[in-house]
Amino acid sequence: MSLVTSSGYAHVRLTVTDIERSVAFYDRVFGWDKAVDAREHQGEPGLEEAPEKFYGGVVYQTPQGSLFGLRPVGSQPFRSDVTGLDHVSFAVASRADLDAAAQALGDSGIPHGEIIELADAGIAILSFQDPDDVNLELTSPLD
Repeated sequence: MSLVTSSGYAHVRLTVTDIERSVAFYDRVFGWDKAVDAREHQGEPGLEEAPEKFYGGVVYQTPQGSLFGLRPVGSQPFRSDVTGLDHVSFAVASRADLDAAAQALGDSGIPHGEIIELADAGIAILSFQDPDDVNLELTSPLD
């Protein structure tokens, strides 16, 4: 028996080196509505300790209902090979949607990998990097 009953995650927030560059990228790729845009607080004293000001970041509302946030933190580069985050995967409805996403990313000049089918998991994935080199995936069921 589990200790906690949860229906899944409520939000994920990535730390980013350049909030404007990251917002432009995520706006372009996903086009989600912003639930919170606290960039006007940039430069305020104590912002690094101000969760009520969302650390001067942006929080997107995903169509799924969860939240996806960006928090500016400075110049430390992302590394997937240290403790913390490895990648973030976003769902698409079908393999056809995954194929269309690969085409759209390529047409927009966003480098990406090949679509990989993971039959044991029943999914196909497409990987690409955000401006801070965070690995992003799009994941579809195998049709």
